[in-house]
Parts: sequence; structure tokens; C-alpha cells
Amino acid sequence: QVQLVESGGGLVQAGASLRLTCSASGRNIILYNMAWFRQTPGKERQFVAAIAWIGEKTYYEDSVNGRFTISRDNAKNAAYLQMNGLKPEDTAAYFCAAGPKIQGGYSDETEYSYWGQGTQVTVSS
Repeated sequence: QVQLVESGGGLVQAGASLRLTCSASGRNIILYNMAWFRQTPGKERQFVAAIAWIGEKTYYEDSVNGRFTISRDNAKNAAYLQMNGLKPEDTAAYFCAAGPKIQGGYSDETEYSYWGQGTQVTVSS
């Protein structure tokens, strides 16, 4: 079992930056693919970014590519999402996810076995 806890969300103005942290416990995430998803009320959860455990290759949703950066620190058992140039449309609850094996695509939420409770990011215009 892997327990995930997100932190770092908050209320910021458009153009600001935030860094989300996903702290893991229970098992080391070194063999887990890590991802961030986000969700707004009434909408389905949306893929944001993922980082593979093999080679640490990264994947991004088109609207955040170039503004967000996903990273991981296996020694600290944590993953991060650096968000720059935030826009009001980035407002959502952000969730961290971990999955041991990706068979379909990294953007498919069903590939991830473990989820955090989420942290709210609100971007004002």
C-alpha cells in the first residue's frame, strides 16, 4: 500500500507560481509511475502530468506543457508539480496518483492504483 498526501495548493493571482508536493508513505515510490490529475466540480478528472519510474520520462497535457514541470525525488519519497504562469482555467483540485505499471497510457486514470485526497488550487484573474 502507498499513502499519498498532497500539499502546496492555495489562492494565487494569474501569472503566479505554485509548487505542489506529493508525499508518499508505506512504500518507496521508486518503482511507481507518478502522475498529477485535476478536477473541477461537475467535471471528470483530467490528466495533467506524469513521470515514469523508468528513465523518468515525463508526459504533459497540452494546455500545461511548457508551464508545468513534474519531477520526483525517490530519496525523499516525493513527487512535485511546479506550476508557472498560472491561469484562471488552472483552478481545480489537484490529485497525486501512483501506479506500478502502465499498460495503456500515462494519461489514463485507471492505470493508477493509489490516490491522494487532493489539494485545491485557485487562480484569480
